[in-house]
Amino acid sequence: MKVQMTVNGADTSADVEPRLLLAHYLRDTLGLKATNVGCDTTSCGACTVLVDGESVKSCTMLAVQADEASVQTMEGLSPDPESLHPVAAAFREEHGLQCGFCTPGMVMATVSLLAENPKPSEREVREGLEGNLCRCTGYHNIVRAVLAASGQDPDSVTGGGHAEEAPSGGVEAAPGFSTGSGA
Repeated sequence: MKVQMTVNGADTSADVEPRLLLAHYLRDTLGLKATNVGCDTTSCGACTVLVDGESVKSCTMLAVQADEASVQTMEGLSPDPESLHPVAAAFREEHGLQCGFCTPGMVMATVSLLAENPKPSEREVREGLEGNLCRCTGYHNIVRAVLAASGQDPDSVTGGGHAEEAPSGGVEAAPGFSTGSGA
């Protein structure tokens, strides 16, 4: 089956098996290796890309479902390493990465989050990225990076610590990122 899509601003087309996942189309057919496959179940978010501007887990989307769509990967955000996208730059400046495996998915999810909510609180960042897992960090610097990318000072955002005021006046712990395990 033939698919055509715009990937990082370039028109692409290829004959693919109808069951080929978008993640594998991007990695294996186009050679765009930043889109990582970590779980094949949408639990980790390492495969997150933007399809027509929306954050999508490419490990469970078929390439044929992206036919005629516009797809953006991490490589398309910062084609020149000397001029990083503001979100990628914030991740670097705030040390929002360690091994780097989850970073492309985190950055792409952040781009989508900030398009929807340009000035999120700490709680909104944590809730907005809960579908992306990082096994190396405690998420603190990832949250700081997202806040910095939004133009906010990560040290002065309401809820910038580890607690926010609950509606009843008590203190409620800010949510972390979900593992999807229910734990």
